Amino acid sequence: MEEKDISPEDSLMIIQTMIDKTKNTVADNSYYFLLWGWLVFAACIGQFVLKVIIKSPYHPLVWSVSFLGIVLSVLHGVKEGKRIRVRTYIDESLNYLWTSITISYILFGFAFARMGWENCYTFYMLLYAIGCYFTGKALKFPPLVWGAVGAWLMCISYPDQLYYSWTFITDELQKATMKL
Repeated sequence: MEEKDISPEDSLMIIQTMIDKTKNTVADNSYYFLLWGWLVFAACIGQFVLKVIIKSPYHPLVWSVSFLGIVLSVLHGVKEGKRIRVRTYIDESLNYLWTSITISYILFGFAFARMGWENCYTFYMLLYAIGCYFTGKALKFPPLVWGAVGAWLMCISYPDQLYYSWTFITDELQKATMKL
């Protein structure tokens, strides 16, 4: 196999073509963005209504709708996985990013089940912001970047939660290391 010299202009054109293909792939797979966007929106509105208007102590249960999202995502993924298509580096990177964020959400769920859910908001929003920011920048899609900025601003509005959550985690780690 012989190597060819590629001009800087050709290199930029190849990179832009890959980004455009990824944008098309994301547009083809907008199912996930729409599914999770609407599920999270519905859950937020539902929790607000239950907590603020109805004043129900069961307001967090509305997030059980996430299990429906997981099932629908897996079913759609299996169906789409059967189609043969080219996966770009950006496709793979975004897949790894959102998989790691999902795993982190689950692990945070176990941690907050132990220490109380009242402080989980900031951590979940930080993970969400990281995913949206990276995805928006990788795809050159400003609405996702602005969504990330909005999420970060919401985190700033809850600084006490971040402080108390971090204090709890460091106290627990300190207790665990003392037991060793």
